[in-house]
Amino acid sequence: MFKLKMLPVALLLLAHAAQAQQQNGRDEFYWLGEINKASAVINAQQGLLDPSKVAGIAAGLNEVIEAGKQPGAKRPSTVITFEPLMIKAAGPDVTLLHAGRSSQDMHATYRAAIMRDNMLKLAEQLNRTAATIVQLAGLHEKTIVPNYTNGVAAQPNSYGHYLLGYAAGLDRDAQRIREAYVRIDQSPMGTTVLNGSSWPLDRGRMADYLGFAAIVDNAYDAHQIAAVDYPVEVGSIVTGIALHAGSFIEDVMAQYGQARPWILLREGGGNTYVSSAMPQKRNPGLLNATRREASMAITLAMGPVLEAHNIPPGMSDAKEVKPNAEMVDSAIKVLADWDKILKSLVIDKDRALEELNSDWTASQELADLLMRNYKLPFREGHHFASEVVDYAKAHNLRPSDFPYVQARRIYKEATRDYATGELPMSEKEFRAALDPVAIVSHRATAGGPQPAEMDRMRKEAQQRLAQQDTWIKEKRSRIDASLARLDRDFDKLLPQDRKAAPQGK
Repeated sequence: MFKLKMLPVALLLLAHAAQAQQQNGRDEFYWLGEINKASAVINAQQGLLDPSKVAGIAAGLNEVIEAGKQPGAKRPSTVITFEPLMIKAAGPDVTLLHAGRSSQDMHATYRAAIMRDNMLKLAEQLNRTAATIVQLAGLHEKTIVPNYTNGVAAQPNSYGHYLLGYAAGLDRDAQRIREAYVRIDQSPMGTTVLNGSSWPLDRGRMADYLGFAAIVDNAYDAHQIAAVDYPVEVGSIVTGIALHAGSFIEDVMAQYGQARPWILLREGGGNTYVSSAMPQKRNPGLLNATRREASMAITLAMGPVLEAHNIPPGMSDAKEVKPNAEMVDSAIKVLADWDKILKSLVIDKDRALEELNSDWTASQELADLLMRNYKLPFREGHHFASEVVDYAKAHNLRPSDFPYVQARRIYKEATRDYATGELPMSEKEFRAALDPVAIVSHRATAGGPQPAEMDRMRKEAQQRLAQQDTWIKEKRSRIDASLARLDRDFDKLLPQDRKAAPQGK
């Protein structure tokens, strides 16, 4: 990784300014300033503004923007509170910028722009967490553990394979982010309230200056319909992420109810805490907190749906910046803490294998082997394996201790209506069929846990993560470049003695 000191100073300043905008400055006030700057540039160039008034209007607008950057300064978040500041700075002429505009399309625009930034933050954190999962999957490719269905130990599996399953789920969440981003990355500006204006505003140029890839085509849709759709869509993405995190956490939590767990959190460091009354307890605080956060994320994600339900178009209930930003932030927090959980896991491979060998999670392999090698119908083999398990549990027998002679007897009885003769598999085959390590390594299914497939899936997951990282950088670069171009063009409108200081100074 290159060191920052190797970058030219100008690039450092630009990177710092862009980062500051993304993390702190791109609020409603910021975007109202950018929209007004773009209106000034475009309308001046297209002759919609009196040339003699352009410099004064630009200077007044610049004064308001610069004042809002000062420590502790007020940063109005609505058109009707922002505009009086412009009038105070530049007089009534500054309201010429408002030709063909409305608070409706201006607010819709900054809401989309803010959600666009928030979605990139969400995508970035999702990528970090997914990268940790994929890395752990490589480390635990040969860690064989029990997997559970219906809350009961079901089959042996590679823990790495299990983790790649969650990586696949997060990849679908990443796909949904990219798909939703396309719809969010459309500018409503220039649609006025709902049917446009008699002013020939250049909506395409406005969208380009603000970093949008396109415009919302239908003027009624722009604020009345689309502005409600995207918070609801983002809510579904937040829900999916929270569900994935919650199910993973619950799987780990189940081990805390066991006397001898095979997976726990590393103690201390905020991961666990000691009970105030029971000295033997190490409560999984990080798991509990993250599960609670996931539940809160789902609660917040339901908000836009409930707010938008059964109201007429044009209401602002589901559109507001703060609750929708909190909804996305909740998913970011869940993913960040999930990442901490992953990095704090302590897996006891021997204990996991011991649990597998003390139960009958490998019993399906008996039926599969009899069908594959000896053409016994699966249901007949399944019946035989089930009878073996019943006998073992009744006599407290582990798979490694099960008497082969009893297996032969049970086979005769269980298959007497279909087959005659002895159990066709040898004692060696019988024992091998119950070996969880062999079962996992000998899987032949595409997408299974066998080494070749694990290697393929892990590499493809890494490739998708790299592509997602590139996508995030490209989207941010486009926005930053558009806003930088707007700054340069707006700066040309200012009187020479009123130029804005370079960003980052």
